[in-house]
Amino acid sequence: MTSTERSYRQDCAKPGDSGELDVVTGAFGYTGKYITHRLLNAGRRVRTITGHPDRENPFGNRVEVAPMDFTDRTNLVRSLQGAAVLYNTYWVRFNHGRATFQAAVANSRALISAAKEAGVRRIVHLSIANPSIDSPLPYYAGKAQVETAIAESGLSYAILRPTVIFGAEDILINNIAWFTRRFPVFAIPGKGRYRLQPMFVEDLATLATESAQQERNLVVDAVGPEIFTFEDLVAKIASAVGASARLVHVSPWTAFQMLRFAGPFLGDVILTREEIAGLMANLLISKAAATGITRFTDWLPKNAHSLGSKYSSELHRRYR
Repeated sequence: MTSTERSYRQDCAKPGDSGELDVVTGAFGYTGKYITHRLLNAGRRVRTITGHPDRENPFGNRVEVAPMDFTDRTNLVRSLQGAAVLYNTYWVRFNHGRATFQAAVANSRALISAAKEAGVRRIVHLSIANPSIDSPLPYYAGKAQVETAIAESGLSYAILRPTVIFGAEDILINNIAWFTRRFPVFAIPGKGRYRLQPMFVEDLATLATESAQQERNLVVDAVGPEIFTFEDLVAKIASAVGASARLVHVSPWTAFQMLRFAGPFLGDVILTREEIAGLMANLLISKAAATGITRFTDWLPKNAHSLGSKYSSELHRRYR
């Protein structure tokens, strides 16, 4: 257990508070968990709308649980009633069965409409850096459609646009470390000069809760203070975990085929073709000033001992 996990579990063991109610979609997930942690520490009551209502509740009786069923309008509105703020972390990373980008946009619109009917004061929505309605990448186009729906809803809102989120339970950074620990080579798509601007998950949670307390509508890039090329990021991670994998440059097509081949052995979709394209198009950086304070290069050596010790599966996390 990391020090962060130990801290929030100890905090969650405190007696319940009777503050104002907030709703978090996916409070048992990655970013939602950290947002919930901060809300509870601030003395607020929290209810989560989750697709996994039977999953173990790490917050005990301090977080109410409601099922996430976008087809049941009545119960969706009821789950949001009495809430001052809706923190929305719901989305899908890739198409999987019925969980498609098209369905995620429709579900998000249903959630926004239900929030308005329930009298929610403000929405704090986690989007993505550089969304665009015209993007050929469904992830980015879908995120832009949801942002438009929020802006047109008439509700007060804060839209946060993170790049790459890093922390104790993240997937991308952890799995880079996992691959460099276990294989003699690591494939870099293209020249590896495209850039990333990692944002610490706890900084993102702080930004979210602070944005909820403001009155004006906000659209803010959630980005950290450092920018790396992808090759430099991989090299730093490999060095920190003591890996000796050699970095080799391959075509984006070859990199995708290698990942697609490895996916079934790991029971996961490691990276999609669209994610590689977004990475190489420099969509994971921002032109705005940093809104996070934690430097990845400070965090990395403190967590290198556990980083990549286990593979992190998106399919296992979301659909188990």
